[in-house]
Amino acid sequence: MGSTRLRHTFRLPPDLSRQLADYAGRKRVSQAAIVEAALASFLSPDGPERMEAAFSRRLDRISRQLEKLDYHIEVGNEAFALYMRRWLAVTRAPEEIDAGLRAEVEKRFSYFVEALARRLEGAGRLSDDLVSLVNSRSEVR
Repeated sequence: MGSTRLRHTFRLPPDLSRQLADYAGRKRVSQAAIVEAALASFLSPDGPERMEAAFSRRLDRISRQLEKLDYHIEVGNEAFALYMRRWLAVTRAPEEIDAGLRAEVEKRFSYFVEALARRLEGAGRLSDDLVSLVNSRSEVR
């Protein structure tokens, strides 16, 4: 004979009730089955270990993302530093620039901004170029 089931009545906030109904509809199971599984999972003794494992996986993923972000920031900073060193080496002081040269500088700067905008809109990035360059050099050796 089947297991005996007890009836329980409880109230849910409207948002949670909608989420439960939507989830049950997507999974094609009864709302009672979902509530039963959720309670069993919540009350099981290994629940905290599973939660800790899930948090550990998330923290690991976030750590990898932060390391990648740190790498990209470092590449950007180094590229900017190289650019500034070169710019300072070849640029005259502002008081030495006449009107014609100033116009040329403004034109070249607008070209730079346009090129930067095109670069940022495209898929390629400096870090990708650096990785492919390093990989191609290591294959040659």
